[in-house]
Amino acid sequence: MELRQLEHFVAVAEEQHFTRAAERLAVSQSGLSASVRALEHELRTPLFSRTTRTVRLTEAGAALLVEAERTLAGARAARDAVDAVRGLLRGTLTLGVEQCVAGVSTARLLAAFHREHPHMEIRLRQEGTSSLLEGVAGGRLDLAFAATVSPPEWRGELVPLAREPMVVLCAPGHRLAQEGARPAWGELRGESFIDFHPDWGPRRAADEAFTAAGARRTVALEVNDVHSLLELVHEGLGIAVVPHHFSRKPEARGLVAVEPAGAHRPVYESVVVLPPAQAMSPGAKALMALVREAPVR
Repeated sequence: MELRQLEHFVAVAEEQHFTRAAERLAVSQSGLSASVRALEHELRTPLFSRTTRTVRLTEAGAALLVEAERTLAGARAARDAVDAVRGLLRGTLTLGVEQCVAGVSTARLLAAFHREHPHMEIRLRQEGTSSLLEGVAGGRLDLAFAATVSPPEWRGELVPLAREPMVVLCAPGHRLAQEGARPAWGELRGESFIDFHPDWGPRRAADEAFTAAGARRTVALEVNDVHSLLELVHEGLGIAVVPHHFSRKPEARGLVAVEPAGAHRPVYESVVVLPPAQAMSPGAKALMALVREAPVR
């Protein structure tokens, strides 16, 4: 079994398509297919269930994917460590980020990193918090900027970036927009809510707030991006429970931010998710050195 074969296998598993995987790796499709078949022959079991339209992992393939990602991550870390000793920082830095994470400017951070380490390839993936945790744990990501991670979910290191209250955003004509309104969480149960999918950090924080208050709510409109959420609120199609910094975005101009009353004050916390210290790549260590500098915060 060769690292090249594992790279081919992982690419097909992630793309769920041989042609796209071949394009991504800049290899011929026939060569990629032959590499995967050789791996299946060596392991004596099919790794993919193939049809004319889909490519899906078999049970054996799903088991191999976890170990293949760890193996490839270990190989990258080994190469990067040798380069670091030689005074070079080469290889690939793969990081994940939750949408609109607070406490750091991702674009400014990556620009600073590229200026200092021009030979490092940067790969960025935007995903929900649960996927980011899985990515760091499996070695698919060197580190991640996530939100509202509780200690039981993660055994590695969590570096706090920012904490802020959760607020309710509504259109100016909504009943909650009247001056001085501070409803309890339970008083919002009859409202129509606009929110992210359950894996996103703001949704997790909002769900925890209503659970703590013993109140149920119905999310009528689910979105995957902040701009769509703000547009829907502007049109009066519902209200949204979001981190306070969302209310300061240009697209939120004209909306009203209301902080609910009650003893429980939910917060949105942004953190850096790191693997155990011994598993941190040189690229991740270099990026963290920049994270601690004021200009990128």
